[in-house]
Amino acid sequence: MGKKLYVGNLSFGATEESLSELFSQAGTVESAKIITDRDTGRSKGFGFVEMGTDAEAASAIEKLNGQQFEGRAINVSEARPQAPREGRGGYGGGGRGGGYGGGGRR
Repeated sequence: MGKKLYVGNLSFGATEESLSELFSQAGTVESAKIITDRDTGRSKGFGFVEMGTDAEAASAIEKLNGQQFEGRAINVSEARPQAPREGRGGYGGGGRGGGYGGGGRR
């Protein structure tokens, strides 16, 4: 089991500090991060918590999954690795600019 946990169904008013405080019931919290929208800065309703040990992570899942936190039943599970994103960056992968492909000008 990994030490990084996914936390879903968060209240939009939840803060990283309140999330860290909640998870400290299960052990040492290394970090707590709420994911926000890049444009608006508003919470997307989920985040990640990194616990000190695998045992503490397992304890957090057992104790907190389904529990009420700021008016919502949160989902807590082991975080999965982030899937690679399609069509981002690289040579010719962005669709615009860079002078690769496209128009009839020469």
